[in-house]
Amino acid sequence: MDAYLGIDVGSVSTNMVIINEEGQVLANLYMRTQGQPIKAVQEGMRKVEEEIRGKNVEICGVGTTGSARTLTGVIVGADTVKNEITAHAVAASFMVPDVQTVLEIGGQDSKIILLRDGIVVDFAMNTVCAAGTGSFLDHQAERLNTPIEEFGSLALQSKGPVRIAGRCSVFAESDMIHKQQMGHSAPDIIAGLCDALVRNYLNNVGKGKEILSPVVFQGGVAANVGIRAAFEKALGVDIVIPEHYSVMGAVGAALLAKSTAKEKQKTDFRGFAVSEMDYQASSFECQSCPNLCEIVNISVDDEILARWGGRCGKWETLQKTG
Repeated sequence: MDAYLGIDVGSVSTNMVIINEEGQVLANLYMRTQGQPIKAVQEGMRKVEEEIRGKNVEICGVGTTGSARTLTGVIVGADTVKNEITAHAVAASFMVPDVQTVLEIGGQDSKIILLRDGIVVDFAMNTVCAAGTGSFLDHQAERLNTPIEEFGSLALQSKGPVRIAGRCSVFAESDMIHKQQMGHSAPDIIAGLCDALVRNYLNNVGKGKEILSPVVFQGGVAANVGIRAAFEKALGVDIVIPEHYSVMGAVGAALLAKSTAKEKQKTDFRGFAVSEMDYQASSFECQSCPNLCEIVNISVDDEILARWGGRCGKWETLQKTG
């Protein structure tokens, strides 16, 4: 059967999804990037191939997104490379066709996307601090000696959430310690933290945005039922969490790959053998003008596969023309 591969490589996680012609997810993978995107992509490709082995699946298109989308696109031979906003919006629109607001909270960033009639009309990403991201929640769960999987359900047991200062991760942590010393229960502190993180998100990422239903919540933090409840309380609306909430960027990349590959009538996919190739990354400072851009090289067996990073496009053009 014809299928399409979507890859979302971020600073915290690497996600891969394979969909069929109908957009149904045949395989999905979530793994830690651990600061080594090339290694993560190759390891992910091995695992995804194992998952579809013997299922008569042919990859007809590949799309990449995430902060390492360009690098990943070179490695796998992507047919399309898109930013996270586009990929998440496409996936949310596919899963919930009338969606008007997308709330996305990942490992180290968060974003809000507004859609009207299926078109992205506005978006914002967090630029100030990490308070409210998955990494911060992981750290607080570890500090409270509570498995992150139980964090949300504990929040729902709260009888009276305490007030936590959530604007800054440092203030939030010191405030939680103060509340522990005052004798408040763990559920009340965790519920207070969920409220604080949602308040911080809406006052920063969502500031000035018109949040209309249906509201879709996606990203790894969507697994936290405490955060979901805090959003519903703050916004006064039901929150929709799609089935594949943790890999929606990859789903969007796969859907975009399907569209692009059909237009091209071919795919540039290099095959799953890329997982065994020896890729090298290097960089140099271009001296052609005062901008002094850092140019990134990706090569295999001393052959340059791609270059990027310049503001003028000089090195990308040289690569294309040889």
